Amino acid sequence: MSNPLRVLYRDDHLLVVHKPAGLLVHRSPIDKHETEFALQYARALNGGQHVYPVHRLDRPTSGILVFARDSDTARTLGMAMMAGEVAKTYLAMVRGWPPEQGGIDYPLREEPEDRRLKGEEQPVRDALTYYRTLATTEIPVKIEKYPSSRYAVVELCPKTGRKHQLRRHMKHINHPIIGDANHGRGRHNRYFAERFGQGRLMLAATRMAFRHPGSGESMTINALPEASFLEVLSVFPGFELTDQPVK
Repeated sequence: MSNPLRVLYRDDHLLVVHKPAGLLVHRSPIDKHETEFALQYARALNGGQHVYPVHRLDRPTSGILVFARDSDTARTLGMAMMAGEVAKTYLAMVRGWPPEQGGIDYPLREEPEDRRLKGEEQPVRDALTYYRTLATTEIPVKIEKYPSSRYAVVELCPKTGRKHQLRRHMKHINHPIIGDANHGRGRHNRYFAERFGQGRLMLAATRMAFRHPGSGESMTINALPEASFLEVLSVFPGFELTDQPVK
């Protein structure tokens, strides 16, 4: 079986990969039946040696995923993330035309991993996301009450790390992410799934910037979204993404 992870950067401290949509990072009480995880594929890329995931990507989200190759690196980078010293950038396709740019300062109630805790009252945490609209399009298809349907490509920069933050924040401003089964709009999701022959969450982690936990030097990892994501973006005439090298 081929390894679905694509190596973006590797050194003595870090292993940075691109995770495809649909792959869990590690075992979860929500998906007990799953047997394939990004963690095991990352170990294979690390010569069978243990690696430490320093952050997470939801199963349907594709993009940049960082593993530490030793516990000290994991601890250092994990603390940097908790301190807000790691900048993450995502690309998303949403329903409607959001403003050119803005911020979403909207607290979110925690969503527990364990379903058995869902009935218990969970704390509400501050959550902040900045966004920028990169492209818009209007297609001559009636999906809801209008004769045509509007969509946008947005860049999302979360400043906090709440569960499903980007998906919940875009729903909050009435521009849900296409393909989001929990927080999106079913009619739009079905339209794109049928048009392109497969459904997927149109959310991808495309850039991450941080200080190298070993050298302290600033570094930026960039990654184009996978082919299934780019195919859906074909509905935006003239919009192109250019790959940028790892710095």
